[in-house]
Amino acid sequence: MSPVSPRVSERAARVRFRRALSLMAMTLVAPGSAQLVAGNRRVGLVALRIWVCLLGLLAVTLVAVALHRDLVFWLGFNTALLFLLRLALIGAAVGWAFLLIDAWRLGQPLSLGLGHRRAVISVNGVLCLTVAGTLLFGAHLAGVQRDLIVTLSGDGEVTGAHDGRFNVLLMGGDSGAGRWGLRPDSMTIASIDADTGRTVLISLPRNMENFPFREGTVMDEQFPDGFSCDGCYLNGVSTWAGDNTRLFGKSDNPGVDATVMAVEGITGLRINYWAMVNLEGFKSLVDAVGGVELTVRDRIPVGGLGSDVTGYIEPGTKKLDGFEALWYARAREGSDDYSRMARQKCVMNAMLQQVSPQQAISNFADIAQASTELVSTNMPASEFDRFMPLALEARGQKISTLSLVPPMINPAEPDIDLIQDKVDAAIDQAEGTAPPPSTRKKAPATVTGGSIGSRDEGYAANEADDLGTAC
Repeated sequence: MSPVSPRVSERAARVRFRRALSLMAMTLVAPGSAQLVAGNRRVGLVALRIWVCLLGLLAVTLVAVALHRDLVFWLGFNTALLFLLRLALIGAAVGWAFLLIDAWRLGQPLSLGLGHRRAVISVNGVLCLTVAGTLLFGAHLAGVQRDLIVTLSGDGEVTGAHDGRFNVLLMGGDSGAGRWGLRPDSMTIASIDADTGRTVLISLPRNMENFPFREGTVMDEQFPDGFSCDGCYLNGVSTWAGDNTRLFGKSDNPGVDATVMAVEGITGLRINYWAMVNLEGFKSLVDAVGGVELTVRDRIPVGGLGSDVTGYIEPGTKKLDGFEALWYARAREGSDDYSRMARQKCVMNAMLQQVSPQQAISNFADIAQASTELVSTNMPASEFDRFMPLALEARGQKISTLSLVPPMINPAEPDIDLIQDKVDAAIDQAEGTAPPPSTRKKAPATVTGGSIGSRDEGYAANEADDLGTAC
């Protein structure tokens, strides 16, 4: 027998090398195909069938989502599906990595030259790490999303829209362990059109006095003539209820329940759900989305009112980090509650308009972690997929605002009939069912406490058809 020439030997080595690479490429494109061609056909058939079924399921899902966009929110907020998805991704990561390693084995690496053997090992390692790492990261995100929903969701009853709108009471609460719900620092109703997402923000001052509770409620029975005791303010309702929990049965949040009864009695609106926002946790959320751009109209002090002023946020349009945005929203040194309420609305508008779906996805884990520290709510998980489409609808739309503050309303002696008329008019105006005002209100020329306007002439952001232009 004649010896094999070096040229033939090199050609055979290249063929074996290409075969080894081809088997791994086949596994990358169609898991199980390498085993079907060169290995255990039974394993290959099972893997290929699973792969085809998954591709078919993905195709059906994409078509369904394209036809019914809201389906993606149902899929994304269904905790059972997220759990199954996480398990499936983990299983796929392990199985696919096994098939890639087996494809490397089928390529007979010991028959390759040293250089080709090292190249095959490197390629296989990269493929295994890339495929398995991507799937495991997807499993991690599915787990984070599920944990977020479980953590945030409350045990409230599912309620339908009232007169075509969902009314969600947003309360800013003191931060710290065990302090949820104590003396809400700010109270704003987000009244959301159930079809269009058009939103009206209605804010109530924390120092409102002499107000009624919704008829027929526990608080109405205790205060039939209104909350008119000495030193009784709206933000003190929660404290009073916390001292009289026996009146609220098995309620887990008597302070919030009593506050809702007060807000309903004042505005005439029925509240669907509530959310308590931890003002300290707000910093983490702003940082998680990369900051928020705001126009600072005047120097905003950091600190004050019982503590030293340690610095200032200087005027100008700039991106604020979480620490700065928090002080922009809550500072009262050299200002008043009503200017602060106006600034808080500007922050809400900026967050809604500036946080894009792309940002939410790219910073998802950080946002999820911040959100678990930020919000406590009674909204059940089944409602999340209903409100997400409305939130997207609200992006890009004008947000209307109404604040029940001076000079329109006297917090010490509020005219409840006037308040409810103003609330109805603001909602009608937002829905386009009210006639346009005969005269356009002139924008205030002054800036007080960082907000356009003053207590006497009113702050622009506290009563506006387009909050963006008032900030």
